[in-house]
Amino acid sequence: MTRRELLAAAIATPALGARMPIDLSRISAITDEIGDTPEDAIVFARLYKLQWVELRSVPGKKIGEYAFLDEPLIRQAARELSNNGLKVSFLNTSLMKFIWPGMEPARPRRLREGQTIESAKESEARRFDRRLEDLRKAIRAAQILNVDRIRVFTGLRVADPSTVMHRVADVIGEMSKVAEKEQVYLLVENEASCNVASSAELAKIMDMMSSRRVGINWDPDNETAQNAVPFPDGYRLLPKRRLGNVQIKAKSIMPGAPRLLDWKGIFRALQQDGYQYRIGLETHVFDGTLIQAAHASMQEIVRLVQES
Repeated sequence: MTRRELLAAAIATPALGARMPIDLSRISAITDEIGDTPEDAIVFARLYKLQWVELRSVPGKKIGEYAFLDEPLIRQAARELSNNGLKVSFLNTSLMKFIWPGMEPARPRRLREGQTIESAKESEARRFDRRLEDLRKAIRAAQILNVDRIRVFTGLRVADPSTVMHRVADVIGEMSKVAEKEQVYLLVENEASCNVASSAELAKIMDMMSSRRVGINWDPDNETAQNAVPFPDGYRLLPKRRLGNVQIKAKSIMPGAPRLLDWKGIFRALQQDGYQYRIGLETHVFDGTLIQAAHASMQEIVRLVQES
């Protein structure tokens, strides 16, 4: 086979293979929810002997997402992680997580002080127009960080998302052409506030995507907002070959949390289905106990993987 044929096969071939145990080498965590600073996040990761972290915003610093930082800052972060034996499993971005032009959100817009509906729409339209520019920035950051998986969303949710699914597929499909050229994966997250919120909607949008550079970031807890049962019901619907990342929220695994999921069963199912990538903790607790919840959640994750 030529190099071009090999690349085409890599794009078209699903990422499933021989069963791999869900052990500690497969566990990751989003740094801005395990530490108040980048240094604290590294200490947390080393405490639990993690090999991987996910990146989103810079912990404790109001300078934005790693995906859109100036290149010297991204390179500095990459060096710090590498020097501490950590690799990046997933680059979380806010790409496409806003109201798209022509889509009326089911929930009213949140306006900043002094902002009007008209100015908000203009801002959203500008953001939509620069979507490919923002995507290329995120891809450049991913390349520096040596990660090939980037999170994308599907626009803020309209009253009936089925009416906009074809447009969503067209927009993500356009972005996938850039991803194919740069050999990265765009992973669509099921997010309660967006047009793809459930496993059923993930399955639907994947059916509409021809590019194998588009996959899934599955967050089963997000599905509960749709009154759906994420496991086993939602999981059964997922095209397993498109799974590229999985995320765990504290409230779905931390002992005593309000809506626990069967993560031991999920780990077992992922292993049986040949899932080969990472599972990341997204603590997501907003009552002032974020770091404590991160420790409690990671301790439970470690216990479960040791039992599996």
